[in-house]
Formats: sequence, C-alpha cells, structure tokens
Amino acid sequence: MRHGLEICCGGAAVTVADLVMLGELAERAGWDGVFLEDYLVHHAGDEPPTWDPWLVLAVVAARTERVRLGTTVTALPRRRPAKLAREVLTLDHLSGGRAGVAVGVGDPGDRGLAAFGETTDLRTRAAMLDEGLDLLVGLLGGERVTHRGTHYRAEGVALRPAPVQSPRVPVWVGGSTQARAVLRRAARADGIVPYKLTDTDDWSDFTPDEVADLVAALPATRADGQPFDVVVGGRRRRDDERAERAYLAELAGAGATWWLEYVPAGDPAAMRAAVARGPLR
Repeated sequence: MRHGLEICCGGAAVTVADLVMLGELAERAGWDGVFLEDYLVHHAGDEPPTWDPWLVLAVVAARTERVRLGTTVTALPRRRPAKLAREVLTLDHLSGGRAGVAVGVGDPGDRGLAAFGETTDLRTRAAMLDEGLDLLVGLLGGERVTHRGTHYRAEGVALRPAPVQSPRVPVWVGGSTQARAVLRRAARADGIVPYKLTDTDDWSDFTPDEVADLVAALPATRADGQPFDVVVGGRRRRDDERAERAYLAELAGAGATWWLEYVPAGDPAAMRAAVARGPLR
C-alpha cells in the first residue's frame, strides 16, 4: 500500500509558494503521492485564497523525480473533459509519467458551482460525469475519440502527443460508496476514492472488511494490468500512532492500494511539520 498526501489548495494562510514547497518536501520525506483539492473557491473561510491545482502540480513536477501527482477530486461536470485531458496529459509529460486524475460529481458545498452559473442539480451533474468520464478516459489513452452526447461532442479527435504512461494516464472516480453509480463508474476507470455518508458530521473510517468488500466488487486489475486502485483515507493522522499503524496494516491486508493523509489548510509551519514527519509504514 502506498502512502499519499491530500492537501488543501486554499485557505487564508496558504500561499502558492507554500503548496509548491510542500510538494517538494513530500518527496524528501518519503511520501508516494501528492494530491491537491480542486476548487475554484475554497470551501473554508470568507473568500479565501484558492490556487489552481494543475498549475501548482506542474511546478512540483519540475522539482521532483518520484512522487505521483494528481487531484482528489476534480468535479468533472464543471470542467470541459477535453481541456482537463489536455492539462493532465501535459502534466504526464512534465512529470515523466507520474500524473493521475480523480473525478467526481463535485462537492455539494462547492461555492464555485452556483457562483459561476454551473448546474447544481445532482442528476444533471451525474449525467455529465457519466458522459464526460468516457470522453476523458479515451482522450487520456491517446485514442481517436468520436462522441456525440447530450453534453459533450468529439469528432474523431486524438490529443497528441500520446501519454507517457501506457495504456493511459490513470483515472480514479471519487464518491460515496452508498451510491451504486460510484462503483459502476469506477469500474470503467482505474481506481476509486471512496467515502462513507454518515448521519453525523463525524468522520467514519472504512473498516478492513469494508475495504475487502470494495476490492471484491471492483475489477482485479486496471487498464495497465496493475491492481485496481482502492484509495482510502482522506483524514488527518490519529494521535495514537501505534494503533494507526496497525489499522493501516489491516487496510493493506484487505487490498487497499493507497492511504491518503489529509493536510488541512492552516498555519504553514504546522502543514510543513505534518508533511515532514513522513508516512506511517
């Protein structure tokens, strides 16, 4: 199981230079991946500074050699799939084949939807995700794509150059596992970034048994023949590191391929400390 960081891409005290520095530090500290949130307007605070993840990742790519780079999660319905594919393919080449992208319907609390006239209707966004996912997967594989749908069109076009990664840049699908459509969409891609809906605002971890059920319900391998990615976590590290390490070992045994540790926006020094301590292995 690989260990990645999920980092806020905004917040009152976070500068774009801070984010680049965290990406560089992550590689030195032994993390396997750096994944940035993707918002036009960050979810915390009153008109907080917000940074474009793909531009930040491009700079990080130029200053690192090993760490994987991507987003968790990009709201595909507010993006043009072809433009997103061009950005991801460019990052794939800048990084020497270390890029990936996770997509979903979008955060219901994303203020950047209604503020810019994007649809907030869940059914419409779900339909756009279904249609856009097929287009994105095809374009990220260098395929010549013809698509005539309700929301998007492509007339026999291929994006060149082809990706560094073969057969395509990996695509993950994020969303609640209570929604069957999330599993269906993920099975058409290369991985899943799941979360659980709860009746309270408290975080609810996946149990090892739940991870094993996810693994059993999804393809055994992705397009390149590697194990299908099951990407769990997305929260801060618990204080009891011994118990945390034991929990992560159980997740790995159940088939999880990635654990993501969340680094929330806040004091830059605290963010640096969270990254510098490295992963729990």
